[in-house]
Amino acid sequence: MVVEESINDDNSIVSMNPATMEKLGFFRGDNVLVKGKRRHDTVALVLYDETVEESKIRMNKVIRNNLRVRLGDVVSVHTIEVKYGKRVHVLPIDDTIEGITGNLFELYLKPYFVEAYRPLRKGDTFLVRGGMRAVEFKVCDTDPDEYVIVSPETIIHCDGEPIKREDEDKLDLIGYDDIGGVRKQLAQIRECVELPLRHPALFKNLGIKPPRGLLLYGPPGTGKTLIARAVANETGSFFFLINGPEIMSKMAGESESNLRKAFEEAEKNSPAIIFIDEIDSISQEREDAGRSRETYRLPAPHPHGRYQIESSSHRHRCHQPSQFDRSRPPQIRTFRS
Repeated sequence: MVVEESINDDNSIVSMNPATMEKLGFFRGDNVLVKGKRRHDTVALVLYDETVEESKIRMNKVIRNNLRVRLGDVVSVHTIEVKYGKRVHVLPIDDTIEGITGNLFELYLKPYFVEAYRPLRKGDTFLVRGGMRAVEFKVCDTDPDEYVIVSPETIIHCDGEPIKREDEDKLDLIGYDDIGGVRKQLAQIRECVELPLRHPALFKNLGIKPPRGLLLYGPPGTGKTLIARAVANETGSFFFLINGPEIMSKMAGESESNLRKAFEEAEKNSPAIIFIDEIDSISQEREDAGRSRETYRLPAPHPHGRYQIESSSHRHRCHQPSQFDRSRPPQIRTFRS
């Protein structure tokens, strides 16, 4: 089944079409085993949703991370019998509890598990929102099996040192779920970026030339860089960030050389997304160089390489002054090679 973004942001729930559930013999509220990539799996409660296509399954980012899958990947769903847990041991991830004081069990774990009968898998992580913060926990141990249901009788232990982030096999932190208010822009970007990266043969067979890049423009703080990182993480692409001002050099030809090296690195890690921040600084005016403007030609794409170019700018000359409003989402333009 194809993974789709969840509308119900719950760490324990996956949604499927009622017809698909009937074919597979699932009932509403059943525990199911979902298998992802590299032998990763997890347990969840299945609910029906008539808006889900029969070939798709909806899950939130937490479940996707535990399965090591991204939107558009394929997973398999199986029946499983899960016992009530006697004891579970969970610990927080260190960078999510910085500055938090108080009892984590009372503030986060107790409200999260009370009367919810949530299934857990040993080794999984889950996110709990409370107050103004979200804390990430890892299931360190479960008894009696690696899959358990947390009932009112289950003893929850949370004693021990927080787990260091670098000790975890983390997927990536930023995803589509973390970005709000730019649904229209994300839909445009996914159409222009995800399809060429995931299904390049489709465009070749249809004789369609996909966009080779996007220009995101808007004032600072509207999420241009965040969107680019989310797209790279969700598509599983190598992300190469280039800061326009840093790549500039007073030496003739050195700026072009720096750009060329970046594109060569992206070729080695194909598929890749190259994000050039403040791209307008690359062709800025430099009076001391003896010429009013320099023009840099981006390297020609290798016929066998797959990468997308994304760039951002917040300069006035890149958009209408009336659009220079932080409350507005970033605007998008596509360009083709």
